[in-house]
Amino acid sequence: MAHWSLRVLRQRCLVSVSQALLRNPSRFLCTAVQQKNGQAEDDHSGTQKTEQSPAEKQLAEEKAKLEEQFKEINDKYKRALADTENLRQRCQKLVEEAKLYGIQGFCKDLLEVADILEKATESVPKEELSRQNPHLKNLYDGLVMTEVQIQKVFTKHGLVKLNPLGVKFDPYEHEALFHTAVEGKDPGTVALVTKVGYKLHGRTLRPALVGVAKAP
Repeated sequence: MAHWSLRVLRQRCLVSVSQALLRNPSRFLCTAVQQKNGQAEDDHSGTQKTEQSPAEKQLAEEKAKLEEQFKEINDKYKRALADTENLRQRCQKLVEEAKLYGIQGFCKDLLEVADILEKATESVPKEELSRQNPHLKNLYDGLVMTEVQIQKVFTKHGLVKLNPLGVKFDPYEHEALFHTAVEGKDPGTVALVTKVGYKLHGRTLRPALVGVAKAP
């Protein structure tokens, strides 16, 4: 009985669908077309999502250009910083050298005074320095004290005397006036000092005038 009822119901549904198709067949056709077009639009929109638009391409190109410009400007900035630091160090070195060697001309003038004092003390005969000649002895003592004091002032300001007797000849510190064979002196050493030299903070201010020993 139930099976027979199910068959009757199925037949009635088929009859109803057939009658609906006969009455309005265009309605069902439009529905099918719309479903198909909807699927096509979905496929087309998916394709558009994967492809970049011209505006997006232009933005990407501008981004790449800006990144390249940034790298170039950053490189120039770092180079400018390095050049500025080098310039600062050079200027600082020049200032320090100016502080050290700014008195160079003044020291050269004072060296002549020191030379005169040294010659004055050396020219006094030692045998004349006795109690029988107190005035000469007092004058000599005053000259010696003045010479000692001026050498202390020189040392205080970085001025050092060069008396290279017996040392190896150095062209940066000595000026050779002559070469001569001297017994007991190795060739190339200073055998005689005619005028002492001076150095200011390690830099030769005046070379010593010397005679250099040579092989016999």
